[in-house]
Amino acid sequence: MSNAFEGAYQGEKAIWLRHGAYEAAIVPDIGGNLVAFRDTEKGFRFLREPEADGMEAFKQRPMVHGIPVLFPPNRYEDGKFPWNGTTYRLPVSEPARGNHIHGFFFDIPWQVDDFGSDELSSYVVVAQRVDESHPAYASFPHRFTIKIRYSLSREGLKQEVGVRNDGGEPMPCAIGFHTTLNAPFAPGSSPADCVLRMTIGERVEMNERMLPTGTYLPLDADERRMKEEGKTPYFARMDNHYTAVPQGGRNAMELTDTRLNVKLVYDAGTAYRFWMIYNADAASGFFCPEPQTNMVNAPNAPFPSEETGIVTLAPGEVWQETSKMYCEG
Repeated sequence: MSNAFEGAYQGEKAIWLRHGAYEAAIVPDIGGNLVAFRDTEKGFRFLREPEADGMEAFKQRPMVHGIPVLFPPNRYEDGKFPWNGTTYRLPVSEPARGNHIHGFFFDIPWQVDDFGSDELSSYVVVAQRVDESHPAYASFPHRFTIKIRYSLSREGLKQEVGVRNDGGEPMPCAIGFHTTLNAPFAPGSSPADCVLRMTIGERVEMNERMLPTGTYLPLDADERRMKEEGKTPYFARMDNHYTAVPQGGRNAMELTDTRLNVKLVYDAGTAYRFWMIYNADAASGFFCPEPQTNMVNAPNAPFPSEETGIVTLAPGEVWQETSKMYCEG
């Protein structure tokens, strides 16, 4: 019923997980990206996968496929990350806006620590171990480990994330995921069949550089519907930043296929205090509900530090959260 094995995904090394009708694939050498999560019996493809002949394009822009890892997430003004009396200087990887964007780990190889299966689940563990020899250390001079365990079971896909400070000094911890979903995810359904609901709070106003201005905006009528009963994920072009406000103890995205009466739930976990929602041109059949621990540009943002969400890890301390993706109906 369960299986985990090393194979290929469109010519790239992949670890495949299977359990019942579910299957998933992770490409460790391209950002440790879990690029596929499927229900093979129903033909559902929940994540936007690279095109069959598009792996080179995927390598150039992995953000809009699968579940890319963001550490630190989103944008940082002028590539500067001031924290605890020190200013880190990150590469300006978005030159048009003068920002660093998306961190160090979304396109580099990850180490496969373990994979396997039993009758209840299949799993894979991937990791980044940063020390003085790691390319990220020059900009983010801390010794630390990021470990992600993906597992498949009858309950769907589970993602367990841990960040451990391996050094002797406190370190900032800022992590998120550029999760990219198909909408629709079912064959035969259309974008008009899709209804999105998310546990958002206030919208964070952004300037022309896509950095917070220091102002929260009230939700408009469409955003309120997205928060409450649900709304098409394509009601407008979105590259929007929101606070996360759990409902019923869950910090989650729900995508309902009204034709089939099936709901995909992405329960990110309450440790992620903010969301980005991105849908490209609002016409390409995908959108990104992106959970992140901190506000965009958090160390520079004109908000009180307790509102921006940067986590401090003491030496030896671990930050961790569990996210789940599964179907109802």
